[in-house]
Amino acid sequence: MTKPNQILLIYDKDCPACNAYCQVVRIRQSVGELKLINAREDSETMRAITAQGLDIDQGMVLKMADSCYYGSDAIYMLSLLSSRSGVFNRLNYHLFKSRRVAKWLYPLLRACRNLLLKLLRKRKINNLGVSGNDRF
Repeated sequence: MTKPNQILLIYDKDCPACNAYCQVVRIRQSVGELKLINAREDSETMRAITAQGLDIDQGMVLKMADSCYYGSDAIYMLSLLSSRSGVFNRLNYHLFKSRRVAKWLYPLLRACRNLLLKLLRKRKINNLGVSGNDRF
């Protein structure tokens, strides 16, 4: 169950790059508590994301109250909510605080993620259950 001030970040924990990013990103305490959810595990949250038709292999999801942000919008929102403490969080803020830059960079980051997971011989999450869509 989600607490009122809890912000959910749903991502692929098996991706070393995604996991590193999610472990280091910090949001301002005044915004709420960031809870990380592994998209490879069955959960009520993943079932809701799948019901919305969001392909988790194409983008992470940030859920705040009744709002859901996907892919580049999720990383853009994270940059706005992030604390400015530490080099990584300042860099994250300055890199993704522009929605236009986030929309441009996110597909590049996703392509790098897909290549990394292919090299690691990981399978796609394929939460939408698309036939033949289990390999990178």
